[in-house]
Amino acid sequence: MALRRFLRWAPKVMLGLVLLAAIGVAVLLGPYAWRVQHVSADPRIGFRSDYYLYVPETLHRDANGNAILLVQPNNSGRTSDDIGLHRRDAWMTGFERKRIADELGVALLVPAFPRTASDWKVYTHALDRDVLTTRDPLLARLDLQLIAMIDDARARLQKTGTPVDGKVLLQGFSASALFANRFTALHPDRVRAASIGSPGGWPIAPVATVGADALPYPAGIADLSALTGTPFDAAAFARVPQYVYMGDADDNDSLDLGDGWDKPMSAEVDRLFGDTPLARWTHAETLYARAGAHARFELAPGIGHDRKALQDRSTAFFRRELAAPR
Repeated sequence: MALRRFLRWAPKVMLGLVLLAAIGVAVLLGPYAWRVQHVSADPRIGFRSDYYLYVPETLHRDANGNAILLVQPNNSGRTSDDIGLHRRDAWMTGFERKRIADELGVALLVPAFPRTASDWKVYTHALDRDVLTTRDPLLARLDLQLIAMIDDARARLQKTGTPVDGKVLLQGFSASALFANRFTALHPDRVRAASIGSPGGWPIAPVATVGADALPYPAGIADLSALTGTPFDAAAFARVPQYVYMGDADDNDSLDLGDGWDKPMSAEVDRLFGDTPLARWTHAETLYARAGAHARFELAPGIGHDRKALQDRSTAFFRRELAAPR
C-alpha cells in the first residue's frame, strides 16, 4: 500500500521540484536575460565576433546628458576552437557583472572574442603581442574590433534616444586586466577610466626604455608605432584615471607561461624588475609615476588571485570617477 502510494505521488513530487527549479532559474537569470542584447559579428563595420549589450533600467547621465558604457573584456580561461563556448562564457560574464552595471547605472558591453586552441599562442583575451601581428582576421587587432563594437553599441543606444559618451569605463581582472591595461595604452583617447586588477604579473610600462634597455610591447611601448602605425600618446594616457590593484598574496604570473609572452621578453622583465608579481609591483608603480600617469596602485593585504574578493574596490573606483567633475 505504501509503495503504491509512493509510486502514485512520486511523479507529481518530481514535477513540482522541476517547476520550482525552473522558477528559481528564471528569477535568477531573468532580469539579465530579458534585458541583454546579443549582437552578431559584423565584419562590414569592423568586428568579427559577437558581443553582448546589457542596459539597466536606470542609466546614470553625465554633465552633458550622456550615458556611460562599461566594457568588460571576456576571459574564458581556456583555449577552444568551439566559438560557442566563448560566446556562452561572455554571456555569463555579463550576467556576473550585471550587478556592477546596475549599481553604477551604466550600460555593459562584453565582447565574445575567441581564444582558439589551433592558434593557442595568440592570447586574445590578454591582447598580447600576437594579436597585433597575426594575419588571422578573426583574431587580429582585437583592440580595433572592440572600438567597432563600442561605436556600434553607441549607435544602437542613440537610436533609442540614449546618447552615449565616446569614452568608456574599462575593467578587467587577470587576463582581461591585461586586455584593459594594454587597450588603454593603445587607445587612451577612448577610455574614461580603467580598473586593472591583478594584471598578469606586469602592467604595460608607459615608457619606451629603462636605462639602456628597450621595453617593446607588451613590456612597454617602445615599438608601438612600428606595430600599429600609431605612436604612443603619452599625454592622453596620462589623463586617464587608472586604478591598478592586486592582492599581496597573488602569485599568478603570466610571464611564466608560453602563450602570452615571448621567452626573451619575459626573461628581460624578470631581469629588470624581479621574478614575481609582488617583486615587480613597486617598479611598475614607479614607472607610471615617472610617466605622469594618473594611476593609483594598491595592494590588498592577505588576498590572492581572487576577483570576487576585490571587485568592490573596482566598483568604488568607478563610482568616484562618475561623481567627479570633468
